[in-house]
Amino acid sequence: MCGIAGFISTREGSASRREAVQRMCDRMQYRGPDDSGIVTQQEATLGIRRLAIFDPANGRQPMRSPDGRHTLVFNGAIYNHRELRVELEACGHVFRTRCDTEVLLHALARWGEASLARVRGMFAFALWDDHDRTLTLARDPLGIKPLYYHWRDDAGLLFSSELASLLASKFVPVEIDPQAISVYLSHLAVPAPQTIYRQVRCLRPGQIGVWRDNRLWIRSYWTYRQAPAERSYRTQKYGEFVVELRRRLEETVRVHAQADVSVGAFLSGGLDSGALVALLSRQTNGRLKTFTLAFREKGFSEQAAARRMARHAGTAHHEELITGDRVADKLPEIIRRMDQPTGDGINTFFASSLAADNGVKVVVSGVGGDELFGGYPSFRDLPRFVRFLPYWRSVPVKIRRHLVGWLRAHGTVRSLKLADFLTHARDLNELASLQRTVFSEAARLPLLAPEIRREVARLGPMHPMLDEFAFELHAAEPLRTVSAWEMRTYMTDVLLSDSDVFSMAHSLELRTPFVDTSLVRWLWGQPEAFVFASHRYKGALRDAVIDLLPPASVQGTKVGFTLPFPIWMRGPLRPFLDETFSAVSLARCPWLEPGPIREFWRHFQRSTDTRNWSRVWSLAMLIAFLQRHSA
Repeated sequence: MCGIAGFISTREGSASRREAVQRMCDRMQYRGPDDSGIVTQQEATLGIRRLAIFDPANGRQPMRSPDGRHTLVFNGAIYNHRELRVELEACGHVFRTRCDTEVLLHALARWGEASLARVRGMFAFALWDDHDRTLTLARDPLGIKPLYYHWRDDAGLLFSSELASLLASKFVPVEIDPQAISVYLSHLAVPAPQTIYRQVRCLRPGQIGVWRDNRLWIRSYWTYRQAPAERSYRTQKYGEFVVELRRRLEETVRVHAQADVSVGAFLSGGLDSGALVALLSRQTNGRLKTFTLAFREKGFSEQAAARRMARHAGTAHHEELITGDRVADKLPEIIRRMDQPTGDGINTFFASSLAADNGVKVVVSGVGGDELFGGYPSFRDLPRFVRFLPYWRSVPVKIRRHLVGWLRAHGTVRSLKLADFLTHARDLNELASLQRTVFSEAARLPLLAPEIRREVARLGPMHPMLDEFAFELHAAEPLRTVSAWEMRTYMTDVLLSDSDVFSMAHSLELRTPFVDTSLVRWLWGQPEAFVFASHRYKGALRDAVIDLLPPASVQGTKVGFTLPFPIWMRGPLRPFLDETFSAVSLARCPWLEPGPIREFWRHFQRSTDTRNWSRVWSLAMLIAFLQRHSA
């Protein structure tokens, strides 16, 4: 895993481009402390910071093809690079290294865009073709690795693995997008292609971009319509499905454990990480290193469950006690590392630090298990709610308005979201679009400055990609639709984004065996009732690995990394929050309305209900991020 950057322009000279790319690479040195490189080919200057995982001694980048035509910078990991190498060698290609980068380079040179259907892995790359004078950008189908870009036909194209790196080029305007602030308050993230900055975009998962003659074309090469590509493997009986699922889980763990450096695993008390650790420990030479965060606060720490799993799997287990004081001490660094505002990811920051401190360069995470196997309440609630909608629509308008008004006046998190459901949702896709909202529309709009409120009010509360994604999921089964929404929104825009930023902050490559195109495509070709096991909590996953887990570790409810924020926010984090929500602080955020925000903070302090903590924290992180750009 690495950090890549580049500047393509027919108007800027090579020296100016090189200086800009150097600044971008310097800004993300922690993404690649092992090596660096910059090359210029005609109007293209490409750079990289390398974290060496495969063939550390020889896989230097930027990498050029033997004929000098193609130059590649690549961030990620190609898990089927050995198989592709054999196929390419049979076609006459000669390799100088054992790294996946060279395999990707030869594949792209031979098959072009068709390579993307053959490649299995997480990736964001840029390929310069010196003959056609074109640049190709691409992001993996499930959005594990990010790729940001700024393009103007009068200035050229700049791209990078990080937003902060892109801004460091000094060729990208630093201008906050008010619409992005509103979207963040709704969805806890700014979903691609939008970013927090007006003039910076992000490739969506499964997109490719081609620059030629000062023009940039963006299109999708993979969508969920292409997911069920292996229907010939459709199982007929649940027992047959479970056996095949176990085989495929073993296979995805095996390929994700490939590395020429040490590999470890995050371990919580839940089913997802427990299943991966159990499978991985059986395939690892020597004792697998596992990592868990622990807390003093009763009811939050999963230390006991993680220890049981570690003993059962025979891992070399490492724990770290995280306190509110420690979080408060690290907050300035955490905020500085954020590429965009986020109310999540602090657990990944500390778990990554623990893994890196114990000599691991690659770590496996259970991200994606909930999305694939139905681990969230949305899998239960949304299909039920959509069946209720026709009856709701038959109720007289006056009565509906009265009930929605009562829900909004009630003012709880649950009642406000329910009011948005009843007001705006007409089908399952619209329900799924609203499911992950952090602030309801009624709660969000007053937090915005009046001129911004007027600008965004017309957009409504739905997710920005609703129309496009609903079309993409046309005719998908109900639970499959919920799964796709959870993957494309919360998993990609929050979990995977934060995982990338906070693991790379510690020069650590984070891999997600559940977020694997081969596994996803196979699951999408199986009967829905098998995958989601008749609404049992992740029943299919549990049935596939139950023999590998200690009995007490097979949970019937969701468990995961959960930090004691409701307690810390009234204790060690209180000074930070008091300062963040102060009048002086809010005066530096012209995009927000100070009065309602300060009242929101005061209400949290007075209330004994802690369920609102995540909204308070998400808002505080937004304010802290925006102040990095205040005058």
